[in-house]
Amino acid sequence: MLLTERSEAPDIELPGSDGKNHKISDHRGEIVVIYFYPKDNTPGCTREACDFRDNMARLAKKGVVVYGISKDSLESHEKFIANHDLNFVLLSDEDLVAHQTYGAWGEKKMYGKVIEGVIRSTFLIDREGLLHKMWRNVRAKGHVDKVLAEIESMK
Repeated sequence: MLLTERSEAPDIELPGSDGKNHKISDHRGEIVVIYFYPKDNTPGCTREACDFRDNMARLAKKGVVVYGISKDSLESHEKFIANHDLNFVLLSDEDLVAHQTYGAWGEKKMYGKVIEGVIRSTFLIDREGLLHKMWRNVRAKGHVDKVLAEIESMK
């Protein structure tokens, strides 16, 4: 399924670092940001997570729910959260179903080689459950500012 802006966000359900299962459709009426990242406690992923952490007050003020998703285990997520005092839920997608559903897994270039792996991606889902904006091949530095600017533009 090819995802496009204004199409319905695929409903995924994944286990979270808070011990609960989280489903996208449970957040109708709220703005949801889901971002897919390659690996806990690596430089780019840590920068991105800390940028979301540092902006959670601004996001929460607008009623935004944020989920970080990787193929790491919940145990790995717990360490990542503890190491960086993260203030949002991380979801574990060890079987890559959500990654594949959202097109966040596939071929990419890394150090000049083509490999298969996580494509750093962010999806902004509106209150009606539609994909408002998608970012692929995200550069971690400054990305949260782009997400916040897009949220500001939403009605």
